[in-house]
Amino acid sequence: MSITKLFNDDLKVVNIGSPSFKKDYEQQNIEYIHLEWSPPASGNLKMLHLINLLRPKMNIINEANQRVVEKIKAAEARLIALRPAYEMIPNMTKNTILHAGPPIEFKKMAGPMRGAIIGALIYEGLAHDEKEALKLAESGDIIFDSAHHHDAVGPMAGIISASMPVHVLYNIKNRNYSYCTVNEGLGKVLRYGANSIEVLKRLKWIEKTFMPIMNQALHLSGGIDVKSIISQALHMGDECHNRNKASTALFLREIASHILSTSYDNESKIECINFIKNNEHYFLNLSMPYAKLALDSARNTKYSTVVVAMSRNGVDFGIQLAHSNDWYTAPANQVKGLMFPGFVEEDAAPDIGDSAITETCGIGGFAMGGSPAIVQFVGGVVKQAFDYSKSMHEITVGKHQVFTLPPIDFMPTALGIEITKVIETGILPIINTGMAHRLAGIGQVGAGLVNPPMECFEKALIDFTKKMKEEME
Repeated sequence: MSITKLFNDDLKVVNIGSPSFKKDYEQQNIEYIHLEWSPPASGNLKMLHLINLLRPKMNIINEANQRVVEKIKAAEARLIALRPAYEMIPNMTKNTILHAGPPIEFKKMAGPMRGAIIGALIYEGLAHDEKEALKLAESGDIIFDSAHHHDAVGPMAGIISASMPVHVLYNIKNRNYSYCTVNEGLGKVLRYGANSIEVLKRLKWIEKTFMPIMNQALHLSGGIDVKSIISQALHMGDECHNRNKASTALFLREIASHILSTSYDNESKIECINFIKNNEHYFLNLSMPYAKLALDSARNTKYSTVVVAMSRNGVDFGIQLAHSNDWYTAPANQVKGLMFPGFVEEDAAPDIGDSAITETCGIGGFAMGGSPAIVQFVGGVVKQAFDYSKSMHEITVGKHQVFTLPPIDFMPTALGIEITKVIETGILPIINTGMAHRLAGIGQVGAGLVNPPMECFEKALIDFTKKMKEEME
C-alpha cells in the first residue's frame, strides 16, 4: 500500500496504554479503541530480571504455592475460650505489650499506638497516669513486640497487654492456635489510641464480667465454628473486615443460649448479650484470628512466593511470605475514602492495624463484590466493589471455594497473593479499612481504601531470589 493511499483512507486508531491521547482523538471526532496496557513490572528492569531468573524454577515454586493454598483452605477454626493474654499467648509476660504491624520502637510509633500503649499501662496498674505511663514506656522496661510473632493479631493499634482477655481459636486440622482481643465497639476506644477513664472502665468490664461469662459459655458450646459463620455472612452482605453485621448476628445466635445457661446472675448475662448485640464490629475480632490461624498453618513452606501476612503499624507496612518469617517493609500509605464530619484527610494517621490479615486470606477488600453496601462506608460505587474482587484473581494463585460472592454469580474469593504476579501486573492488593486520627485519644475519623506499597513486594522478591539461589546451589 502506498503512503498516499494510506493517508487517504479512514484512520482506524487503537490507543495502547497511556490514556493521555484520548482527549485529542475526541476533540477531532476520531473514533478509537483504547487498549489498557502497561509494560510488565512497570518497566522495572531489575524486577523483570529477577522474575526471569526464577522462570526455570517455576515448577518448584508453583507446587509450593499450591500446597500453601490447600493448607489455608483446609483450616477449620473453633473459638474455644476467652482467657487472659498472659495465660494463653506464647512468650507473653506481665511486662510485654504486643502491637499491630511489623516490629517498631516506642519512640517511632504513631500517635494512636502510643496513646493505646499509655492506656494499656494504666489499665494494667503499671502506671497511675499518662505522664507516668509515658516515662515507663520510654524506660526500656517494657517489652514491645509484633503480635504476629506471638500467633496473635489486633485491629488498628492492636495493643494486647497481659490481663486483656483474648479469643482463643484452635485449628482442628493443623492443631495451631491464634489469639485476638475483644472488640470494644466504636467511638473512643483503645484500638484508636483513646485512653480516657471511660475507655479503661469498659476494658475492666470486659475483663471482670464479660470474660468469665463468655469463657463458660464457650465451654458449654463445645466451640464455635468461625469459618462456617464467615461463609454464611459472605452470602448475607458482609465482607468480614469493615462490614460485620451479619457475622456478628450469626455469632450471637450461636452463643446466646450458652450465655443464658451459665451460672452467673441474669443481669450480667443480659449485659453480655447486649454488648455483642450493640457492637456490629464484634465479629471482626474473630474473622481476623481465623485468617491468622489459616495463614499460619501454611508457614515455613519452602520455595513459596505466597504472602501469609500483610500488616501495618501506622508507620511501616510489612508483608511476610510462607517461605520465611522475615518482614519486608516500606512506609505505610495514607487511606483514601470518606471522612467523618468535622475531619479532613490531613487528620488521619497513615495506614495502621493487623486487620489486613483478612485480605491476605481472601476476605475483606477481596470480598467487596459480595458486599455492595460497603461502598457507603469506604467510598466508591458498587461496580468498583465488583471490579476489585475480580481483579484480585490476577495476583493470586488459588480460589477459596468455601467463600463465594452471590452478586458475582457465586464467584469464589481470590486466595494466595503471589509476589511475582503483583510485580508483573502492577496490581496491588486492595484493603478496606478504618482511619485513626494521627493524634492519640481522638479515635476514628473515617474509612476508605488503601494499597500496600509496591516496595514491600519488590524487597520480598529480591530476598526470595537470593535465598532461592543459595538453596538450589
